Amino acid sequence: MRFLFLGDVVGKPGYSGVLARTAELRKQHRLDAVVINAENAADGAGLMPRQYRRLIEAGVDVMTMGDHLYRRKEIIPILQSSQRIVRPANYPESSSGRTWTVVQTPGGKLGVISLLGRVFMRPVDCPFAAVDAALNEMAVENPRCILVDVHAEATSDKQVLGRYLDGRVTAVLGTHTHVPTADSCVLPGGTAFQCDVGMSGPYDSIIGRDIKRVTNATISFEPSHFHVATRDVRLCGAIIEADADGKAISIERFEDRIETR
Repeated sequence: MRFLFLGDVVGKPGYSGVLARTAELRKQHRLDAVVINAENAADGAGLMPRQYRRLIEAGVDVMTMGDHLYRRKEIIPILQSSQRIVRPANYPESSSGRTWTVVQTPGGKLGVISLLGRVFMRPVDCPFAAVDAALNEMAVENPRCILVDVHAEATSDKQVLGRYLDGRVTAVLGTHTHVPTADSCVLPGGTAFQCDVGMSGPYDSIIGRDIKRVTNATISFEPSHFHVATRDVRLCGAIIEADADGKAISIERFEDRIETR
């Protein structure tokens, strides 16, 4: 199986880029599945139902979310009904949304889990216990491959989870910081890992936001709305290839520059 995971889709630039490029990327890279972190698609925070539907129509198989899960309350009915989107598995049990999902692809079944980190993040339940529970429940579906999105601030959070899950899942890939890291590798047990796959959005920015506004607010402490930037749009992520047993054969850092006027 070959699948592409795209990091945080930020605002209209990232969202439009995914809509425009997904079909071609599937052909060009012989992909069995495309998974995206969509929690920043709606003007930089949250996801709207119309965006969800259009992303599915464009060829996205599954969407993961993160700490902006409920920033757009309109998405809650989708979270409650759809098998194509997952919330962080270590959110409270009463939270709306699925903690894991399995989708059928041309390369077999793909399982997807989302986790939220705990260092420098809002308080959440234990990600280790949550992922163990999700994997136990998912076992009845017997997915060929399993992707875990670790939405976390600290690289240590992501590295510990990567080592903890090595050999048990196909890939542990980080999101949230919007900055791609240079540590992509296949761990000894056969799990592909990268601390952060980067964002899919405007890179002429401060992690996706207008440079001038962020700079002024940082220097002056005067509050300002951080508009999503518009230039140097790239889709960033990782392409994973796995064998018949769901072990990662390779991880390739992915970047696709989108022409903008």
